[in-house]
Amino acid sequence: MRRKQAVTSKSIAAAKAPSTAPGGLRLWRRVRASTLWIFAVAFGVRIAWILMAHTWRFKAGDDHFNFGWEMGRIGAALASGHGFANPFLAPTGPTAWESPLYPMLIAGVFRAFGIYSGLSAFVLLGLNSLFSALTCIPIFLIAKRVFSEKVAVGAAWTWALLPYVLVWDTRWVWETSLSALLMTTLLGLALTLEDRDGWKPWFVFGLLWGLAGLNSAALLSFLPAAGLWAWYHRARRGKRSLGGVALASVVFFACMAPWLVRNYETFGRFILLRDNFGAELRLGNGPGADGTWMEYLHPTQNVYAMRQYRAMGELPYIAMRKQQAMDYIRQDYGRFAVLCVKRFVYFWSGPPRSEWLTGAVKNSLFLATSVLMFWGLGRALRRKRPGAWLLFWLIGLYPAVYYVVYPNQRYRHPIEPVMAILAVYVITEAEWGKRLSMT
Repeated sequence: MRRKQAVTSKSIAAAKAPSTAPGGLRLWRRVRASTLWIFAVAFGVRIAWILMAHTWRFKAGDDHFNFGWEMGRIGAALASGHGFANPFLAPTGPTAWESPLYPMLIAGVFRAFGIYSGLSAFVLLGLNSLFSALTCIPIFLIAKRVFSEKVAVGAAWTWALLPYVLVWDTRWVWETSLSALLMTTLLGLALTLEDRDGWKPWFVFGLLWGLAGLNSAALLSFLPAAGLWAWYHRARRGKRSLGGVALASVVFFACMAPWLVRNYETFGRFILLRDNFGAELRLGNGPGADGTWMEYLHPTQNVYAMRQYRAMGELPYIAMRKQQAMDYIRQDYGRFAVLCVKRFVYFWSGPPRSEWLTGAVKNSLFLATSVLMFWGLGRALRRKRPGAWLLFWLIGLYPAVYYVVYPNQRYRHPIEPVMAILAVYVITEAEWGKRLSMT
């Protein structure tokens, strides 16, 4: 008893004694695993970069087209009272070329701070930075649940400070950063639905999937896997999910309904989210296809294509492009398969670049993150980490459409939070293996 009291007294005295660690180390120990601190640092770094690099100063050429490109044009049309319309450089009328959520966000900022103004640019890039900084939180929670706190800390801080991530947040007025936040949050929610009871988690699940679909149709590729994962793991625990699934479905379709009704009333036919798949398919498949984006065929780059688009109207133009692509694919399925393999490689290693040295360096780093991700995913599956198969389905399902159409570095960003988790996991495992071999 006396020995136990002595040990307890020593522990209390040690706790009360002043730490001999340097001040910086003591501060790091306090903030390293704090999601609030990680978020604050990430957001501060992004805002500081916007101010220091003047990334909010977009060029005024081509009527400010590089300020949000198609989404910026639609946002300007909405803000000026022309409706969801005019995605290109000339007035072309109503459109469903893009999903509605982010152009509506742009329109709200334009109405408040001016169309294509510097202040609007700063606010929109600031919002992107906010979305990206918030992504640190689900990254931390997912990594901690599936792997460990060590991996969670490493992955969250990597996302917070990695310069590559900042490019999409601080230079692009596009839905990319919001898509990454929504995808990562939905992944985290799917992983934890088996632990949750009541109707609220299902309501949030349906609501977030509705917002994700309205923001980027490509995100919906993961919806079936996420829903089935949650249902299966709840069933294993003996929990009922039918009512929750019904509620989530109702909320999801309620989010979609106004956009579906608008499209039907505008175009006279059912359009789920976007109508431009046929045009995108042609930009990757046709004479001269090499597995990359044939941008010279896009209406913003090709005067003849723009004339066709304006003369025919959006839906007939897209139908024509789709027919051209399908004719090309049917002529030689083997050639199409080779193109799909090339697009797979380019999605994960980066498309060919015109700059030899800098392009090779950039693509090498891009490929390295993919290799680390696949290595980490394979290791997680072999070690049967909880949730590893859901990560597998995300990595497998989300990029599939881009293997058929064409890849772009930006398209990988919504799943890069998960890639960061898996890369940090395999690096952490390598560190522990090295330490064990030295002991």
